[in-house]
Amino acid sequence: EKVYFTRNITEECLVKIYEKLGVSLKGKVAVKISTGELGGQLLKTLIIKDLVNNLNGTFVECNTAYNGQRNDTKKHLEVVRAHGFEKIANVDIIDAEGEIAIPVNDGIHLDKNYVGKNLKNYDSVLVLSHFKGHVMGGYGGALKNISIDCDCDSNPTPPEL
Repeated sequence: EKVYFTRNITEECLVKIYEKLGVSLKGKVAVKISTGELGGQLLKTLIIKDLVNNLNGTFVECNTAYNGQRNDTKKHLEVVRAHGFEKIANVDIIDAEGEIAIPVNDGIHLDKNYVGKNLKNYDSVLVLSHFKGHVMGGYGGALKNISIDCDCDSNPTPPEL
């Protein structure tokens, strides 16, 4: 695997890094982010704006399992607005209307995983992560964002249901 690094953390550099990957996300694109707690660490909206708009992406996030500012959709959307995500792109709290089970192929401990119901509405998923310590997951990063926050397995595009 290749790792790309830049010291310039700007919206232009983020677009260049994506282009350097040589991939083209197809169809309706979900951009998985962590909307963050009020006053907490989160991705800066100005840095991710151009990339999300270039992909015509929709921010996706799930409500949290723990008590807090994002454990129900109404409160979660207040955090989304406070952090300015809805000014960049549409936001979909993908478990607002429930969950669906998707199979875990060749799983050792699981044969299915539950994901936010609306994940089935997307053709591609891009994960944008910030790296930080996290009390529940050890650290926050891409794996945490697609396992805990999105509850999806290693195949981000769900099968036909």
